[in-house]
Amino acid sequence: MIPTEYFLLLSAGIFCIGLFGVLTRRNALVFLMSVELMLNAANLNFIAFSHMHGNLVGQTFSLFAMALAAAEVAVGIGIVLTLYRNFKGVDVTIPTSMRW
Repeated sequence: MIPTEYFLLLSAGIFCIGLFGVLTRRNALVFLMSVELMLNAANLNFIAFSHMHGNLVGQTFSLFAMALAAAEVAVGIGIVLTLYRNFKGVDVTIPTSMRW
């Protein structure tokens, strides 16, 4: 039996890697992958606490979070394709005309 603290430490590490990627990268695809890492860290927390308490509520929340991640990827890929088509690159700092 693996203690819950190990899962929480792994989740914190994955979340920190994703946060570092979001804060330091300019490429939109790396940005999306970093957000996915952060969502997977949250899913790992849900599942670890679900296992610790012996119920399935955390696993149910994790399934909903995976559905949210799939929708986020679909919208994100659409934005990346629009960036590439209009600005000939996926650098998120260049398209200032897409802001409000």
